[in-house]
Amino acid sequence: MPEVLYNCAAKVQNSRGPYQDFSALFRAAFIHTTPLIFVTIAVNTRFLLPGQLEGFGWYTHEIVRRMVLQHPEDHFIFLFDRPFDPRFVYASNVTPLVVSPPARHPILFRLWFEFSVPRVLRRHGAEVFFSPDSMCSFRTPVPTVMTCHDLVPLHFPEQIAVRHRRFLLKFIPKWLHRAEKVLTVSEFVRTDIIDTCAIAADKVVAVYNGCRDGFFPLRDTEKQAVRVQYADGYDYFFYAGAIHPRKNVPRLLRAFDQFKVNTGASVKLLLAGRFAWQTGEVRSVWEASQYRDDIHFLGYVGEEALPRLTAAAMASVYVSISEGFGLPLVEAMACETPVITSNTSCLPEVAGVAALLVDPFSETAIATGMEKIYADRAFANQLVLKGREQLKKFSWDSAAEQVYALLKTTAKHP
Repeated sequence: MPEVLYNCAAKVQNSRGPYQDFSALFRAAFIHTTPLIFVTIAVNTRFLLPGQLEGFGWYTHEIVRRMVLQHPEDHFIFLFDRPFDPRFVYASNVTPLVVSPPARHPILFRLWFEFSVPRVLRRHGAEVFFSPDSMCSFRTPVPTVMTCHDLVPLHFPEQIAVRHRRFLLKFIPKWLHRAEKVLTVSEFVRTDIIDTCAIAADKVVAVYNGCRDGFFPLRDTEKQAVRVQYADGYDYFFYAGAIHPRKNVPRLLRAFDQFKVNTGASVKLLLAGRFAWQTGEVRSVWEASQYRDDIHFLGYVGEEALPRLTAAAMASVYVSISEGFGLPLVEAMACETPVITSNTSCLPEVAGVAALLVDPFSETAIATGMEKIYADRAFANQLVLKGREQLKKFSWDSAAEQVYALLKTTAKHP
């Protein structure tokens, strides 16, 4: 291999000038030792925002980072819509571009996707365009793979901000028809897309999410330190996600009240997540709670604190009304924390037998689930053991390779 690298370096030095980039040297060696054809992959990276990674952002980060690092022979073009953090430029085979205008409004979405993106893809010779945030471009001829995480805007339009609602209702079905391939994150959503939007079954591919690095069990002394820091030293139930109507937070708060009345336990409820829109009911329910002093809203929690909060919890309670995947479930499994979740949408598929399933529309059912975990530690430990097995189904490395394979075939590369 050293001889091959030396010979390739000499060839490229003669044709392109001095070699200063080992990644380029590696690419040259690859060219002369393998029959692979390199692919230029453009990626919509609008949601790679420092300190603000949430659903779309984490998905983009975990999938794309692995593709970049696992395939140094390929060229990746990252399309940001604002100044980017260099930490998201994962290797030297990435060309980061700031593409105007910043797209966070329907009018700007159209300008970005329909005018700016096609021009950039053409200029940089993109062979396939990967858009992981449920939107894509109609105007580019470049083959497109789009990830659609769920159809919540179609099924629950009242839970979408008014300024986005009409736009999403109109264009989500059109984007799904436009893309050459549609990725999604569970079989539940795959079936929903096929049935709701009349998309050909062979066009939609389900690839499970994984669990990001940093989620693992804590020792008892470490758990107690987390409890002291965040819960006055007491046990706590933990919710991680946006504070939003679809996440069912008002019912969770009322269920916690029932749990406290029924048990008298000195247990807290901690909620980690930013307040999204339409949160007035959450505030009013909290203000009316007789146990509001035991309910702590932590706001957005960074990537260092979130795993510790998850691992130290008595249980993760994620009783969302509708989800495409439900990352907090697998994160809790990785931390060996029991899970209480909804018996609706994709959540039973992701949870398998490793969670206590409850009716998210019943506060009594949610409260009873909390009581079960609190009173029956043997049952809670069984969920932990089952979670270890269920977790084996979810791997970001596997997901990244599946997505990469689909991008390559869509680009019509062997």
